[in-house]
Amino acid sequence: MFSRILIANRGEIALRIIRSARELGIQTVCVFSEADRGAPWLDYCDDAVCIGPPPASESYLNIPRIISAAEVANVDAIHPGYGFLAENAHFAEICRSCKIAFIGPSPESMSALGDKINCKKLARQSNVPVFPGSESAIEEKAEALQIAEEIGYPVIVKASAGGGGRGMRIAHNRVSLETGIDAAQAEAQAAFGNGAVYVEKFLETARHVEVQVMGDQHGNAVHLFDRDCSTQRRHQKLIEEAPAPGVDPDKRDKLCTAAARLIQSAGYSGAATVEFLMDDDQLFYMLEVNTRVQVEHPVTEMITGIDIVAAMIRVSAGEPLPFTQDEISIRGHAIECRINAEDPDHNFAPRPGTLSRFDVPGGPGVRVDTHCRQGYRIPPNYDSLIGKLIVAGRDREHAIQRTLGALTEFQIEGIPTTIGLHRRLLKYSGFINAEIDIHYLERLLA
Repeated sequence: MFSRILIANRGEIALRIIRSARELGIQTVCVFSEADRGAPWLDYCDDAVCIGPPPASESYLNIPRIISAAEVANVDAIHPGYGFLAENAHFAEICRSCKIAFIGPSPESMSALGDKINCKKLARQSNVPVFPGSESAIEEKAEALQIAEEIGYPVIVKASAGGGGRGMRIAHNRVSLETGIDAAQAEAQAAFGNGAVYVEKFLETARHVEVQVMGDQHGNAVHLFDRDCSTQRRHQKLIEEAPAPGVDPDKRDKLCTAAARLIQSAGYSGAATVEFLMDDDQLFYMLEVNTRVQVEHPVTEMITGIDIVAAMIRVSAGEPLPFTQDEISIRGHAIECRINAEDPDHNFAPRPGTLSRFDVPGGPGVRVDTHCRQGYRIPPNYDSLIGKLIVAGRDREHAIQRTLGALTEFQIEGIPTTIGLHRRLLKYSGFINAEIDIHYLERLLA
C-alpha cells in the first residue's frame, strides 16, 4: 500500500480523496494554484505545494509542475480526481516513466476506451450494443451522407476525443449534416487538439443511464449497478440518482453485465463509468466510457456501501478488488443534487463570490460533499461546483422527500445557487413519475 499520495486536483474531490486516504493510513499532499491559496481543503492534507498562478493551464493542467511537486514531496502515487488531467493518457504515461503510480487505469486502457471510435470498436467485439453509424473517423462528407441515408435521420456528429458536449452537432437533413461536420471538426480541434469526428444515429427522446464499474490488475471486473443522469442541460448533469428508476430488472442486469464485460475486455484497472442512452423500450446503446471517478459517484456509494475512492487506491497499489460481484447489492435509493454557484434565472451564468452564509443540512441518510465553508470566496477561475447534496432513502419516494427536506435546510447567501431550482425539479410531476429524458429540463425551462 502507498504511504504518501499527491492529489492533482482541487475543491470537493480533493477533500474526498483526503478522507479515503486517511482511513487507509496514507498521507496526502495537495497541489494548489495561487487562486486557491488558503482554501479550506488545504487544512486537512499533510502537506501542500503551490504549483502556479490561477489559470489551469499554468497550474492544475501543467504536467511538469505537478510531477516536480510529486518528486519534491516524495510521494508514491498521484490521484488525479476528475477533470483536469484525470483522463490524460500522456500524464499517466509520464507518471509511470517517473516511477510514480497513477491512481487510475493504465495509459493503454485509458487510450483504448477514451477514444470514442476505438471504444465503439471494442464494444462491438465485446457484444455491447452501440448505435448504428460510422465505424471509423469520417474522412469525406460523402461517406457521412451515405451512412446517414442508410441509418436514417436524425443523426449526430461527435468528436472522437473529449466530451462535455463539445464537438457535437445534431443533423436532421443533408444540409445540416454537411455544416455540422465542419463545425464539429473545428470545435473538436480547438478544444481537444483532435478534429476526428464520427456519425451515429440520434435518439430524439432517450434517458441517460450509466453504470459504475471497477477492475483490478488481476483481470477481475465488477459493476456497482446503474445511475440515471437524465436531468441535464447542455450535457451538464444537475441531478443523478441510483439505481435508475423504472428499469426492468432483466434489462438492468443485461445493461450492468455488458458494462463490466467491456472494461474487463480492455484489461481495465480502477474506477470507470460506462455511459448509455436508453430508448422508450429500454433498449440501451453505449455512448462512451469515462476512465476516471465521476462527480456523481457518491450516489452509488450510498446504495452499495462501497467506498469507490478507497477501492481505486487499493487496486492501483496492486491489490485485488476487495469485493466480488455476488457481494454487491442495491440498498434503497439515492439522489444527488449538484449545488452550483450559478444563476438559473439568467441562463445559468456562473456567479463566483463570497459565501456570507453557509449552513449545510444533516439528519439520517444525508451527506454533503463540499470544500466550502462560510466566508470562503469561490474563485472565478474554475468550475462553479459548490458541493453535492447526496440523500438516501428506503425507496425513491422516500429519497425524494428527504432530499426536499435537506434542500430546505441548505442555506447559502452571498451568491445565487441552484438550490431553488432543485426544489422545483424534485416537485415536478415528470420527475416524480420518472417520465424524463435528456431534453426534459431544457423544455421545462424554455
